[in-house]
Amino acid sequence: MPNDAHQYVFDPGIAFEDVEASLLLAIFAAESLHGEAQVRLDVAHAVDSDHRTCLIDASTEVGRDLNRLFVGFVLREFGPECFAVQRVDRSAVRQPQEVQG
Repeated sequence: MPNDAHQYVFDPGIAFEDVEASLLLAIFAAESLHGEAQVRLDVAHAVDSDHRTCLIDASTEVGRDLNRLFVGFVLREFGPECFAVQRVDRSAVRQPQEVQG
């Protein structure tokens, strides 16, 4: 299915470490909803600090929940003007990466 990932691009004024912390918090929240094992099986994401992007696969129920949680957290923390989000083909999510906490 095309367009089943979301790419978030953050403004230069946002500390990207805070974006990564928001992603980690969203992953923990998804684990609360679906369990750690299911999140490990169903979630794929890629973070690129050089380009200030975060890409999250939304092809599974868990991935869609992770996207909802993440966008909710970054909206509250940074506001709607500090990032952009677009749907992209999930083939852009090459290899899942773990966010270090």
